[in-house]
Amino acid sequence: MRMGVLGAAAIAPAAFLRPARENPDVDIAAVAARDVARAHEFAAKHRIPRVHSTYEELLADPSIDAVYNPTPNGLHGRWTLAALAAGKHVLCEKPFTANASEARAVADAADASGLVVMEAFHYRYHPFARRVEELLASGELGEVQHVEASVCFPLPRFKDIRYDLRLAGGATMDAGCYAVHLARLLGGATPSVVSARAKLHSPEVDRAMTASLSFPSGATGRVRCSLWSSAVLRISARVRCSRGELRAFNPISPSLYHRLSIRRSGGSREVVHFTRRPTYAFQLEAFADAVLRDGPVPTSPADAIETMTVLDSIYSAAGLRPRVPTA
Repeated sequence: MRMGVLGAAAIAPAAFLRPARENPDVDIAAVAARDVARAHEFAAKHRIPRVHSTYEELLADPSIDAVYNPTPNGLHGRWTLAALAAGKHVLCEKPFTANASEARAVADAADASGLVVMEAFHYRYHPFARRVEELLASGELGEVQHVEASVCFPLPRFKDIRYDLRLAGGATMDAGCYAVHLARLLGGATPSVVSARAKLHSPEVDRAMTASLSFPSGATGRVRCSLWSSAVLRISARVRCSRGELRAFNPISPSLYHRLSIRRSGGSREVVHFTRRPTYAFQLEAFADAVLRDGPVPTSPADAIETMTVLDSIYSAAGLRPRVPTA
């Protein structure tokens, strides 16, 4: 599978380039960036053989089978749609689009094309996430009663694009999409938003968000996220069930450090550790498997619609406007 990269994004080396070097199914064929000089510099540094002067030129390249889309949040939908129109499979960075309406448009285009489109929630492809999903689905811990998911980390660079409203920025879009996606996985369904409270960096741009959730089963939930708040670093999850409890430390990037604690009724406790292999390597394997062998895509466009619907509802509940695509 010959892949091109749309943009010289800072996330690309860890999220795509390094895993691709180790994956026999993937060939890094080309890169394009809005700044051609930057594209050439990026290509030289990462040994990418071909540089295209525009995204459109890369998408028109008949030798490219698929693209990795790490453009800013507000541009994800536009360039995923353009890639599909050009007949390319897409691995798109999270969040999938600027809002749920745009996610539905991309999902419709993906369905019509028959091409693979995967949202890059890389943690979802790691054995850590699969074990948690299997454990909760088995009923071993009983019924899920309450779910908590927190993704908080410091980003004091306030000129970063993640604080730019024009690019669909905000803590909920960046860190919060992980917390919401994780809460959906742990709760086994898409929740409704009961209430939300934001801390603002600038008008309409949240630096932190807390939201209360309600699941169709009657379980409750809470998600927290921040790019700048008193919760400097908190990446964790907790699930209280009728016959036990599950606690996860760093379920998003378990290759750095992680811990899964399982407490069962009666007092028994188990601590589980998993491989330190990067989540991004598992994700790219799954993407290649989907393109080349029709493998499953848990983070599909349909899944993305559910996540974006919750994100829109959180913004609305906090008195803010849902994000819009970049003009």
